[in-house]
Order: sequence, then structure tokens, then C-alpha cells
Amino acid sequence: MIFNSVPFLVFILVFVPIYFTLKGRYRLLFCLLSSYFFYSWWDYRFLVLILFSTTLDFTVARALERSQEGGRRKKLLLLSILVNLGILACFKYFNFFMDSTLELLNYLGFHANYQLLQIILPVGISFYTFQSMSYTVDVYRRRLAAEKDFVTYATYISFFPQLLAGPIVRASDMLHQLRTDKRFDLYNFQAGLSIVLVGLFKKVVIADSLAVFVDAAFAYPENYPPLYLLLGVIFYSFQIYCDFSGYSDIAIGLARMLGFKFPLNFRMPYFSKSFSEFWERWHITLSRWLRDYLYIPLGGNRGGQFKTYRNLMLTMLLGGLWHGASWTFVFWGFLHGTYLILQRVVEWARAALGIRLPRLLNAVLSIALVYSLTCLAWVFFRSPDFATASLVLSKIASISDLSFSALPNKFIIAKGVALIALLLVVEYISLRVNLSKIMLRYPAFRLAAYASIIWFIALFGSFTNSQFIYFQF
Repeated sequence: MIFNSVPFLVFILVFVPIYFTLKGRYRLLFCLLSSYFFYSWWDYRFLVLILFSTTLDFTVARALERSQEGGRRKKLLLLSILVNLGILACFKYFNFFMDSTLELLNYLGFHANYQLLQIILPVGISFYTFQSMSYTVDVYRRRLAAEKDFVTYATYISFFPQLLAGPIVRASDMLHQLRTDKRFDLYNFQAGLSIVLVGLFKKVVIADSLAVFVDAAFAYPENYPPLYLLLGVIFYSFQIYCDFSGYSDIAIGLARMLGFKFPLNFRMPYFSKSFSEFWERWHITLSRWLRDYLYIPLGGNRGGQFKTYRNLMLTMLLGGLWHGASWTFVFWGFLHGTYLILQRVVEWARAALGIRLPRLLNAVLSIALVYSLTCLAWVFFRSPDFATASLVLSKIASISDLSFSALPNKFIIAKGVALIALLLVVEYISLRVNLSKIMLRYPAFRLAAYASIIWFIALFGSFTNSQFIYFQF
């Protein structure tokens, strides 16, 4: 079940009134069973995986809290990590690793062959696995008490707004919210509804409108001129941003309507002046997860520059692999690791040489550079293979035939440019004015904003029930 579908609309219209009617444990059980129903709409068989992972980590965490012996606690933590990563590797990476091994053996002269298994990737497995693992790690570090109620913990893992594609909510942020009943609050409901509408606008109006152009550009790059492909890359950067941040907005808004507070997952990333700032604005919950459970345990920035650079690169490589079972995703992670390292080198060089630019010029150049290099990395993220990425980049670099009049799909291009411009203007205004507070403070402004968003969705939205991009990760 996806947010931009009629079945979900029916689901949420039934869920909300029943949710606020029930109290205590009945409400919690209803929330858990509804979340399982929401997930099983896609494929009920994979409920077994969620139940197994939930039961394993609930049991391990209870044992970790009871145990005082260091060796036993490490073994329990290792059990949780290996089983969770083993399940993830089996469903997400088995064919990738086998195919890579086969290619290596053939390259070395050993002729090998095997039949790829038809493994279905369970939707949301990367998100709820990371969420569950962070819980056991926090209990192991004694930063969090183990949850004693299975239903509460199971609801935390499977809560439907964030189950399929995040945000990755920490147990320390969510478990205590589940232990108390949330009363219906009109302010929270209106605030959540406004966030949901913005998320739907990003998805069905901007992301799905740009998808038509982007899909054609990356499917048949040999058929299009350089300018078309360049626009395809730019459009993809906003497609994936609006698609994923749109999902996050809907999840955060739904939770807010129900009385829960989810962490922010995006904060206008294309206004970033550095790559470290970009990762503080893009997929924030994953960035913080990688920082707290991978980068810092590897040593972080302790131990000198070389170890810092090594830890940055390893974190970004594994972050790339988390996104998908392909070497193009790994290379995307490599590029961002390289960007973060070069950023530190350049900052050191500028400080040593005393190079300073006027503040406004420095901001404009920095934003342009970060966005351009981010788009370069997006080419590999979007391309099905290195050959496609190389063709796209080589044709763009040729700088030939830049005539706009020769481009096909001019209406789609004009629509895409207008929507991107609208998005950037609204986000730029949001940097200086708190639009959400104004919307909630002034009913007339709120009604006008609701009507405008709904009008845009009805007039320009694409209602094809297209899945969100991050469902594949």
C-alpha cells in the first residue's frame, strides 16, 4: 500500500477515527495490527521477516539488560547484528555478490556459471533492519533501557507511516511516545495535514511530472542531444529529492496527526554550501545513523587525518551499498566520500593561504559547486550501469547541439522548469519566514494554502500510483 493510492486513502479514513476512539492497550494493538495489514497489502508473506527480526531483537535486548558479563553481552550483540545483516544480505545482496564473484572468476580465467535466484526484495527491509539494529546497540551501550512490552516494541518497528521508507526513528525517540495515549489535538492535526499535503504535492506534482522526462533520458541516452541529457540529470536531482522528501513529509505529517513527533529527514539540501552540510540536510536520519553506528565506532575524526579520511570513505562506501546492490551505488558512495575528503583538504589549504572571498560570492559559488558535483554523483545513482552513466556524461561533456528549439517534449520541459522554480522560491522564502507557523496562526492563510496545494495536485498531479523511489532500497 502506498501513500498516493486510493486504498491508502480508504485505510487512513478508517484508521484515524478508530485510533482516537480506542484507549490504552487496545489502541496499541489496533495500531500494530493495522501496521501489519498496511505492510501485508504489498506481500503478506514477508510479515514473517518483520516478526522474526522484532522477536529476535526484543529477546536479545532483554538478555543484554539482564547480563552483566562483558563477553556474553558482546556475543548477544553480535548475534543480533549478524542475523539482521544476514537476512538483509540474503534478500538484497545475494545475487549481487554472486554475480560479482562470477565476473571476477571469469576475468581470472576460471569459467564459471550459475543460475541467478529469483529473490524478491522485501520492501522497507533496509529501513526497519537499521531501526531494529540501532535499538540493540543502544541497549548494549546502556544508553537505553530494554523495552519490557513486546507489543510496544513491535509497534515501534512496524509503525506504518515510516515502515517502508523512513525516517529511521530511534527507539529513544519513539518508545516513550507509544507508552502514552495521544489525545486528539486540532493544532497537531492541522499541522500534520499541511505537511502531508506538501508531501503529496512534492510527489505527485513535481517528482512524478519530472519522472517522464528523466526515464526517457536515462533509458535511451543515445537518442537525445546533450542539452536534453543535461536537463535529465537536473530534473532527476529534483525528482529524487521531491520523491523521497515527499514520502518523509507524508510520514512525518501522518505521525503528527496521530500525536507523534518524527525527526526531520530533509532540510532544503540543495542550498548547502559544503558536502558536510549537504549530509546534515539530506536523508538526515540515515546520515546520523551512519555517523553514530558506523563512522564514530570506526574512530571518527580521532587518530589523525589519514584515519579520518579512511573512516569517511568507508562510511560513504557502505552508505552507497545500503542504497542498492549495484557497483554504481558503491561508486556514488565513493564520489561522496571523495567530496568530503577534498572539502577538508580545500578548507585546510584556504586557511593556510588566507584565501577569503566576499560572503555573498562565496555562498553562491559554494552552493553552485556542491549542487553540480552532487548532480555528477546522481548520474551514477540513476544509471542502470556504468556504460549508461559514461554515455550520459560523455554526451553532456561534448557541449554540442545546445539548441533548445531542437529539443523534444518542450511542454514537459517547461512544466518541469516551472515546478522546480516554484519549489526553490518557496524553499528560499522558508529560509527567512516560518510559513508553517503563519499557516497555523492565520486560518484564512491556511485555507488559501490548502486550497492552492489541492488545486495544484488536481491540475498538475500524476495519478498513476507510481511507487516511491526509495521503496527499492
